[in-house]
Amino acid sequence: MKAQATSRGQRATMIEPIKVGVLGFGGLGQAAARVLAQKQQMRWVAAADHKGYACAAAGLAPDRAIATYQSQGSLGYLQEGTLSHSSIQDLIEQARVDGFFLALPNLPNTFMASVVRQFINSGWQGVLVDAMKRTSAVEQLLEMQADLAAAKITYLTGCGATPGLLTAAAALAAQSYAEILRIEITFGVGIANWEAYRATIREDIAHLPGYDVERARAMTDAEVAALLDQTNGLLALENMEHADDVLLELAGVCPRDRVTVGGVVDTRNPKKPLSTHVKVRGQTFEGKVSTHTFTLGDETSMAANVCGPAFGYLKAGVNLHRRGIYGLLSSAEVMPQFVQ
Repeated sequence: MKAQATSRGQRATMIEPIKVGVLGFGGLGQAAARVLAQKQQMRWVAAADHKGYACAAAGLAPDRAIATYQSQGSLGYLQEGTLSHSSIQDLIEQARVDGFFLALPNLPNTFMASVVRQFINSGWQGVLVDAMKRTSAVEQLLEMQADLAAAKITYLTGCGATPGLLTAAAALAAQSYAEILRIEITFGVGIANWEAYRATIREDIAHLPGYDVERARAMTDAEVAALLDQTNGLLALENMEHADDVLLELAGVCPRDRVTVGGVVDTRNPKKPLSTHVKVRGQTFEGKVSTHTFTLGDETSMAANVCGPAFGYLKAGVNLHRRGIYGLLSSAEVMPQFVQ
């Protein structure tokens, strides 16, 4: 038996790593590169920012890529890079990857759908995974479901922390109940410097009373800094337009109006202002009402809780794609697979 186990282990290590591309190289994209550097089953081979792209079949070096981006403003300045005004389209055509993590800011609210349309129109086939937040943005993808399937693209949406990890936890916890009465997702995010996650913070600001996506997008860095000065660096968010609601509804867990999402973002301290958790309240078949609570460890960062699930879903998506399963799926419908 021991010899057989060793043989299986040797075969597992001989499997070619999944070739991964990352679109977007802000704070989340850079964290994704660092996560992939520790994975044996995946190889980071391509990435694009708004000024250029880089690809290398043997893999890209995260430290060098991040240093180049931070000092020169684009991956296009890498030895493997190319400066481009159409970096996403160029990378789709040039890179040979199994799947892309779309670590892109969804500003404006139609941006992600427009990127996905580029993939469909290009004839590219493979796996796409996003960590999108807004319900209305996911609904735009739902309208493209038939086109994605016809293009032989397996697309998994809402695969970050929320929507994503907490949505999946809610879908699993719901199994104890005959009816779901309420799902409450509450998150705490702590970052030392908001400028490391400019796009993410702007997306959060768009959820504040008196703001929307266009207003947040138009804000200068100085205006964002001034707003954060007024709030002591804290963003308190309630009843957000978060796609957990539509994803759980589509999965048949409960109507979307029974799902609420909110939280607190501290843009000046890496320590979370509160623990991230999901509460699933339901009634069992015996008629008893109870609540399941799933809480994330405070030591896990936003980046860890977004990138880890995203690549777990990408691995699951690659396996589905190889089995001929195409179209749009969500974090509430598919179990992510751990990436070693």
